[in-house]
Amino acid sequence: MTVIVRDLTPDDAEAFADIRRRALPYMLTTADSIRYDVAHSHPDAHFRPLVAEADGVLVGTAQVGLVYDSPEPGQGYLNIYVHPEHSDRGAGSLLVRSAEEWLAALGARKLFSWVLDEPGNRAFAERRGYRPGRSAHFLHLDLANASLPPLQDLPGDVELRTAADFADDPRPLFELDAETMSDEPSDIQHEFTDYEAWLAETWRHPLLSHELTSVVLVDGRPAAFSAARTDGATCYGTVMTGTSRAHRGRGLAKLAKNDSLHRARAAGFTEAVTGNDAGNGPMLAINKWFGYEIRATEVQHARELD
Repeated sequence: MTVIVRDLTPDDAEAFADIRRRALPYMLTTADSIRYDVAHSHPDAHFRPLVAEADGVLVGTAQVGLVYDSPEPGQGYLNIYVHPEHSDRGAGSLLVRSAEEWLAALGARKLFSWVLDEPGNRAFAERRGYRPGRSAHFLHLDLANASLPPLQDLPGDVELRTAADFADDPRPLFELDAETMSDEPSDIQHEFTDYEAWLAETWRHPLLSHELTSVVLVDGRPAAFSAARTDGATCYGTVMTGTSRAHRGRGLAKLAKNDSLHRARAAGFTEAVTGNDAGNGPMLAINKWFGYEIRATEVQHARELD
């Protein structure tokens, strides 16, 4: 079997998404989202999706780029996924080598990679000089059969909206997203300040559902939200749930997520997925309260280049 690595083409998007879903079924991926990410990534990210092809069949994928929005320069990432039926045939190794060479040529000196927390995957990373850091969990909820908490009565200063209500001016949601993202636990520091990039990469993303993204307003201003993405079929995912610093401790994030979950089920979605940093105890507790169960774990690995 001859394996080659090459750049993704638009015709590869369906196979690329299928490999990602097979390797990591708890992360929403569609062909349209892949094409959109390629077309709308920030130029400073140098985003470059790669595919591994064996005898004309795609068997592996890599998402490669620079962490352009970090105050620390020289950081890159490579996330490698191989079709489960084609592992241990050299595709992963070739993808890693190609990605590392590309990132090094761009000036990257520290590389990050998410690795499934399984013995073979971790050994693969560590043999190549990557060392483990913080971990994150993928969680799943049988939304069709879950006993969701009932919708609560709202305090007098609180109202519930959706992101669709901010279609004319989404900047208040950007400001709330930026504040909550800056407090997210991570091995990489981000400066979330580029509104135009947020519009392109988040607000207009084809997976984002404005109708299912719930927003809690306090005295008329966004104070908490639960951002929802869907595959347009059966699966709904929350990609960020957070509260502004001034309003934490009131249960507003739980209020937003409960509203979003009820909306998703009413819209016909039957399963829910989400992800949490393993050290984010408050959000893990909220998701456990809703009935989510941990289904997989990834560990972020890092390597310093010479």
